Amino acid sequence: MMHQKFEKFFEDFSSGDIFKHWPGKTITEMDNHMFSLMTMNHNPLHIDHNYMNSHEHKQPLVNGLLTISIVVGMSVADLSIDAVANLGYENIRHNAPVFHGDTIYAESKILDTRESQSKIDRGIVHLETVLIIRMKN
Repeated sequence: MMHQKFEKFFEDFSSGDIFKHWPGKTITEMDNHMFSLMTMNHNPLHIDHNYMNSHEHKQPLVNGLLTISIVVGMSVADLSIDAVANLGYENIRHNAPVFHGDTIYAESKILDTRESQSKIDRGIVHLETVLIIRMKN
C-alpha cells in the first residue's frame, strides 16, 4: 500500500512558489443547505428558489463562507498539514457568485517567508490563495 507523504516544513517554502490544489469540489444544493442550516444562516439568498426568482441572479447563491471553508480545506495537504497554527486571514473578497453545480478549484502563491520573532523554532509563511470557479453551464 502506498501512502502520500504530506510533510511540508518552513524550509520547504520559497517566495513565488505556486500550489494548484487538487481535487476541486462541485458544490451541491445539499452542501449549501446543510452549511447554511448548520451555521444558522437562514438568509433566503441561499435556500429559497422562489425568493431568488425575483433576484438578479435568479437562483440561490452558495454561502460565501462555505466557499471560503472549502478553499481553505483544499489547501491543507499542500500548505498546512504540519502547521502549528493558522495565524489569520486578511483581504477576503467575493468577486463573483458561486451557484449550485459550480466546481471550484484553488491555487496558492507563497508571497514571503520569515522566521518567527517570538518563537525561535518556527517560521511564518505569508501566502495568497485564489478561488477559481468553473461554472456548471
